[in-house]
Amino acid sequence: MSTSLVWFKNDLRIQDQHSLYNAVAKGNRVIALYCFEKAFFKEDIFGFKKTEKYRAQFLLETIRELKTSLESLNIDLLLHYDDAINVIPKIIDFYSITDVFLQKEWTQEEVSVVTQVKEKAHHITWHETYDQFLFHPDDIPYQGFEKIPNVFTAFRKECEKKVAVRTVLPSIIKLPVSNRIQNNTEVPTLSVLGLDKFTIDTRTVFPYMGGEVQAKKRIHYYFWETRKLAFYKKTRNGLVGTDYSSKLSPWLANGSISSRQIYWEVQQFEKEIKKNQDTYWLIFELIWRDYFKYVSLKYGNAIFKMGGILHKDYEWSTNKAALQDWIEGKTPYDFVNANMIELRKTGWMSNRGRQNVASYWAKELKQDWRIGAAYFESMLIDYDVHSNWGNWMYNAGVGNDPRDRKFNINGQADRYDPQGKFRKLWLQETLF
Repeated sequence: MSTSLVWFKNDLRIQDQHSLYNAVAKGNRVIALYCFEKAFFKEDIFGFKKTEKYRAQFLLETIRELKTSLESLNIDLLLHYDDAINVIPKIIDFYSITDVFLQKEWTQEEVSVVTQVKEKAHHITWHETYDQFLFHPDDIPYQGFEKIPNVFTAFRKECEKKVAVRTVLPSIIKLPVSNRIQNNTEVPTLSVLGLDKFTIDTRTVFPYMGGEVQAKKRIHYYFWETRKLAFYKKTRNGLVGTDYSSKLSPWLANGSISSRQIYWEVQQFEKEIKKNQDTYWLIFELIWRDYFKYVSLKYGNAIFKMGGILHKDYEWSTNKAALQDWIEGKTPYDFVNANMIELRKTGWMSNRGRQNVASYWAKELKQDWRIGAAYFESMLIDYDVHSNWGNWMYNAGVGNDPRDRKFNINGQADRYDPQGKFRKLWLQETLF
């Protein structure tokens, strides 16, 4: 019997998941795999662990849920804390794999992993599918990625006018029990990954667990129970509390939910409850997320280089003392400090905070912006390679910001934290 392997990456769900859906549709026996690549838990060139404890814990929770969900379909998920290059060729041989289904990647590290495996398993049929987008690459109104505009507004308007968001896939039908294999692999622990255990800080605005079911619970709560979606644009720049924004980005980042699923849920909300600028603004943010993915498709590794996609020849510094002060929240700005402490203690930072601390690091201190981006990569629960590096380029003046703005941090604090509630929470101070 022919066997298909679904190689999971940042698409950790069973619904609206094209690789899984296509593998099942092919009619072969289906086995699933997730590899905890060792390189993703080691130190990067700047001295940060590429994946720190907060995102790792969220990932482990997600994988546990995925494993259970797949088992309900009679599909086993093989789990390995090892590099795919060591694991997949053995699995292919042992289970006589004929086809491998996976999400298509294009950033350097992810492509390198896939390329190495392909070189060792060239006799296999590979099925790679773009599955990270709201607007599918085959549908956008540009002849080639090089035609993607360098300004977001132009991209958004053109796509909104000409692109229809694809519908979500039908649910997968449970396979016969004969599809099961003997599977003794288990989800690793934080300590196995070389990371410290931790207790959740009671002040966190993101106390949620990873996984597809948890993502759906959050959508149900934010959309249907509280109807907070109807006020999203008004509250999205908040700093304190779980409900100032949707908080869907961590589940989106590891693919526990697809942007298409969120889009169509918003459409349903607009049909049944209310349609306004607030409901549209969540879709607006999904388009921003798409845009940074297209920017990385267009420019490749330039998004990781000091000059960015603009090849700017700025003078950047690398001051270790400044870095330590920034990380520990010991800068001259209490607003920067509160945000950086929140990140260090919880793995979360608001959108407003991210823009301000990045502006301070890159525009005021003129420190190498890539160090800031790498620190965010390490710490953020919702790290997404395209959004993170795209936003950092944007804030550093080497990306897609046509105005090359610099934030007035004290002015931002006065506007978005006028009573100092956020700063008091994280700095434990009473006077502002």
